[in-house]
Amino acid sequence: MEFTRKNKQLLSRKATNDGHGENSPYFDGWKAYDSDPYHRSQNPNGVIQMGLAENQLCFDLIKKWILENPDASICTAEGVDKFKDIAIYQDYHGLKEFIEALAKFMGRVGGNRVTFDPNRIVMSGGATGANETVMFCLADPGDAFLVPSPYYPAFARDLRWRTGLEIVPVDCKSSNNFRITRAALEEAYEKAQRSNINVKGVIIANPSNPLGTILDRETMRSIVSFINEQNIHLVFDEIYAATVFSSPRFISIAEIIQDMDCNRDLIHIVYSLSKDMGFPGFRVGIVYSFNDVVVNCARKMSSFGLVSSSQTQYLLASMLSDEDFVGNFLRESSKRLAKRHHVFTKGLEQVGISCLKSNAGLFFWMDMRPLLKEQTVKGEMELWRVIIDEVKLNVSPGSSFQCSEPGWFRVCFANMDGETVEVALDRIRKFVLQGKEEDHAAPETSKRWQKKNLRLSFSSSRLYDESTMSPPMISPHSRIPHSPLVPAMT
Repeated sequence: MEFTRKNKQLLSRKATNDGHGENSPYFDGWKAYDSDPYHRSQNPNGVIQMGLAENQLCFDLIKKWILENPDASICTAEGVDKFKDIAIYQDYHGLKEFIEALAKFMGRVGGNRVTFDPNRIVMSGGATGANETVMFCLADPGDAFLVPSPYYPAFARDLRWRTGLEIVPVDCKSSNNFRITRAALEEAYEKAQRSNINVKGVIIANPSNPLGTILDRETMRSIVSFINEQNIHLVFDEIYAATVFSSPRFISIAEIIQDMDCNRDLIHIVYSLSKDMGFPGFRVGIVYSFNDVVVNCARKMSSFGLVSSSQTQYLLASMLSDEDFVGNFLRESSKRLAKRHHVFTKGLEQVGISCLKSNAGLFFWMDMRPLLKEQTVKGEMELWRVIIDEVKLNVSPGSSFQCSEPGWFRVCFANMDGETVEVALDRIRKFVLQGKEEDHAAPETSKRWQKKNLRLSFSSSRLYDESTMSPPMISPHSRIPHSPLVPAMT
């Protein structure tokens, strides 16, 4: 530490600044989990990971397909003849058959209402790399993007850490279910102008992370009209497009602009297979732009952040080209997400905890405002610390998503098996009910969620049956102890 202080001047400002965002409570929850991960037999009192937006509900379908298609891998007897062709240098732009399969898959996810041009797809190392690449192409250091809040905490890393950009939050309120309005965009834009901030565009996640909601056609058209009038860019992050599990359906921005008179050079899409297929480890990110210059620039930059391997591309090209498999996977994934979402939200409803109505994503937006000691960020953080340290659940506080209203929490539900779901729900129920009992017994001196030794017992009743899931393992995402590195997380 002393060496670092004395030699700080030897390093770049990038190496020594705090712009990565690792000091956010969002990442602190990960550290709490990694230091004490729940396991039903080896560590039953550990922290349950509910801060990881990971889709683990359909790996049985993936495994079945792989076993039935051994030639899709170059590391099997059936596929080894292709090993040399794939192992040698490949085009940095990606395997042609993989890019074509991705274009068709994106169209399938959008209901085949729009056709995506493979020539406009640029490969990147996950959505993290794709978002940063787009920012490098569209803006200079000091420029800004409007981002409706609440928004994904790691946007601070993805959009601004290395690019030098600024984020201008567009505050959305619970009074209208956090909808993005033209008025809110205009207010944020005008405020930035008064502060001499050069706004280059708007970036929006649809479906929303953390809300789990999707934008309707009218709202999307309004947003396009706004950016068109201001002559600024519009980036749609659509990485949760296939996680919609009930109506209304997902609508891609590519579909919206088909019948609009707008400058398409201003429209860009970020996509990934991390959420829809559950493949974050493969690091498949995509930049899709309607601007030829952006496509060409992003393609040049892609050599700095490639998809994990050509072997990955070869396997996924075969998988995504199997239309019967893709159709069945998307249908089954939707059903399982709907079931899991229902189990969690109804379980919370039983103890008076409500959630924002949603129909997409791998999470829901939980309203814990009634449990706050005070309606402030401080009150939210005090509650969050008890949930992490004593209830032993890693849920993400709304303030880490730049939510303007304290008391909201993002809860991920697709990264665990059914038995862990039961334990998590039981912990929440006991926590809330204990608080109500204390309030009823002595409301004037209630310490409902500040007790230092919150005792938890686990019900043996089965609330959920999901035979397709495997038992949870101890922290599959653990970092090297004390490592300053933070893996890509959403």
